[in-house]
Amino acid sequence: MRYRDILEEAGIRTFIRNEALSVTDAPIDEFLPNLCVMDDSEATRACQMIKDHDERMAVGVDVEVTCPSCGEINPGNFDSCFSCQGPIDSKKKC
Repeated sequence: MRYRDILEEAGIRTFIRNEALSVTDAPIDEFLPNLCVMDDSEATRACQMIKDHDERMAVGVDVEVTCPSCGEINPGNFDSCFSCQGPIDSKKKC
């Protein structure tokens, strides 16, 4: 899930600054796309939500899970198979 989706689902309005600009071989920070929160009072909450998401995604990344539907090997932090999109029981790790 993308950061923007996480925030929007929580009711935090966002926009992406410089979304349409292309990146050159020597990227300039001021021109890179940036996720921005529309309401400054939501910024702390938004940062915490992204931090929490990153921490949840880091758990289990070093193990592998076999998809019960198609047998594909997935990272242990996946809830669904990247190949068939079937659900993965993350408790059954290889």
